[in-house]
Amino acid sequence: MAESVPVTCPACRREHVYAAPTYPCACGAPVTPALDSGAAPESITHHTWDEGWVTIPCGTCGRTDQWPRPELGCPCGTVLRVPVAGSGPTTTGLAHTDPDPDPDGTGLDGADACTGFADEARASGAEDPDGSVGSDGPIQPGDPGSPDGEGSEGGQGIEGSGSGVPPEAAPGGAVRGPGGKPRARPQRLPAAVSLPLPRSEPAPRPAFQPVTIRTARDAVTAAALYLRWLGYRDIRRADQRPPSGIGLAARGMVALVDPTVRPASLRDVECLWLTAMTESSGCVYFSLAGYEKDARARADSLGVPLFVLDLTGTPQPANSLADDLVATGA
Repeated sequence: MAESVPVTCPACRREHVYAAPTYPCACGAPVTPALDSGAAPESITHHTWDEGWVTIPCGTCGRTDQWPRPELGCPCGTVLRVPVAGSGPTTTGLAHTDPDPDPDGTGLDGADACTGFADEARASGAEDPDGSVGSDGPIQPGDPGSPDGEGSEGGQGIEGSGSGVPPEAAPGGAVRGPGGKPRARPQRLPAAVSLPLPRSEPAPRPAFQPVTIRTARDAVTAAALYLRWLGYRDIRRADQRPPSGIGLAARGMVALVDPTVRPASLRDVECLWLTAMTESSGCVYFSLAGYEKDARARADSLGVPLFVLDLTGTPQPANSLADDLVATGA
């Protein structure tokens, strides 16, 4: 039984007694968030995905999973986020960190470091080994290395003479350089061609490891493990309690586990489908005793995959929709 803690609404000051929900771990043990009774609850004005989850370790196997953060709705209309001991909001993306302002340990950062290194280079003559800059003034046109002259060829520019007259075109498209000598036209590199990447096939799933079903909890554990094997994540106890059986929820999927010895009825299938419609997600049914004939027909018309749990803990597809789900996965 989860421990109850007092919760005071900051808007209307109404007192509540709240007990955190219990979620099933993959090992079968219940996982309950540890509430911080000393911290004040927080009013929620809008929900975000990162703040709606909390990482909780399992006390039995030590496995850590993400479960919904405890929340409480006050009759005044305020939604309260109940604080959890020793945890913060779960972040799904990479945290943004500023780069090291001093990666080289010089005490300078950015432009200051570049300026300092340039001053040292000028002092030591590393930037001007010939001494042409600083002592004799700037480079003059026609000097070696000047922008408008080659120096070694009598001050002729790269594209022609220093007078700015365009070079003469030779027959055949060749360009004449200094002295009327034909010069080869520079070759252009071919443009980069983007090749389509080969399509990668999805990695094959490993063999499913079943759990022997002896109790109702074992049936729920087997269904949760099978959903995880199909590719669904963040499997937890459903927020809405179904009329019969035990509800599970994952990202984009609502599941109903019926561990009784009574075959699932048409009403059970319809209730599961209606719950999935309200959640805007898919649904799947796991039954230990199978399904009635009209329930199978209604599941086919509504698009509900049906599975039968055998005592070994391996769900067996009971209709073609279940076969398609096993083939494609989440």
